Amino acid sequence: MTIQRLKGNPHAVHEVKSMKQEKVPALRTCKVPLNGQVYELLTVFMDWISDHHLSKVKHEGSDVDGEKLRLASQRSDIQEKCVKLLPVLTEQLQCLPLVSARLHEPLVRFIYWCLRQLDAGAQHSTMTSTLRRLGEDIFKGVIIKGVQDNSSECSVVIKPKTAAFFKSSNLPVRFLSTLIVLKTVTQADYLAQAFDSLCLDLKTDEGKALFLEYQAVPVILGHLRVSSKGLLSNAVDSLLQMTVESKALQPFLEACSNSFFFRTCSVLLRTPKLDLQVLEKLSIILQKLSKIKSNKKLFELFTIHLMLQELQRTTHPEHAFLCINLNSTLFNLGLTKGSCPASSAGH
Repeated sequence: MTIQRLKGNPHAVHEVKSMKQEKVPALRTCKVPLNGQVYELLTVFMDWISDHHLSKVKHEGSDVDGEKLRLASQRSDIQEKCVKLLPVLTEQLQCLPLVSARLHEPLVRFIYWCLRQLDAGAQHSTMTSTLRRLGEDIFKGVIIKGVQDNSSECSVVIKPKTAAFFKSSNLPVRFLSTLIVLKTVTQADYLAQAFDSLCLDLKTDEGKALFLEYQAVPVILGHLRVSSKGLLSNAVDSLLQMTVESKALQPFLEACSNSFFFRTCSVLLRTPKLDLQVLEKLSIILQKLSKIKSNKKLFELFTIHLMLQELQRTTHPEHAFLCINLNSTLFNLGLTKGSCPASSAGH
């Protein structure tokens, strides 16, 4: 029965295999309070702080002039606290195998929002070792090795206990852990696995809902650069999954309708000899964004419309899919006359 259950859950199989094969960091010394209600209380506090404070991340261009100074002071204060908390939170991961699995999600969520608060600050450089260890623990999971308890008359062997995060079979824990890995890890093989897991989870409606809930667009944009050559296609793939027709599509497009997203795309489009597949995938996203009228000013602000016109002029007709998307986007922006052509290309 266990084998059948695992067969139906690819993530569960992956979790079991990975726990056996990988070297997992072992616990140093971790004493859990006998009163489990202490952890219950802590998770309530973490959820409260996450929902009402940490998740209010700054959106570019959202500040009104009169509020900028006050908000900057508040953000600086929150960032300072997050910098102090993250090393402690990283240590607490070592204790999670000893507490109920349902208490894992609040801690992982709290860690994620702390990391997001640091996006606008300069504290990242001072926390390199903490973030590296955090990312590795989240990726590999934590295991407490089995020990022999001789405290009673009968010698008892306590079995190893594990806490899986990135390889968890619980979707919210796994999804948050994936985003944490994408924000903290630098190893290309870890990041590639994280994007694979993300794309798999984004095929589900629940995964798409989590992507929106955790405002994940900026996390992906951090990898949408040519310097991440091997991961660029993976990053675009994860955004592309969100453009599939679903109730998450419109909120996703709205989450991309900002200066940060368009600036990132502008830099990418200026890259000489950008991979055709990446360009085609990006053209799908831009075509959908061009349907939102208010985005026209963002296309113009970052001169993306001019780059698309040049691409339309120079793209070979045999690349029909790209030509269609370019024509459609320019039509939506009011830069071509008549009805939207089925296909077109310059020479």
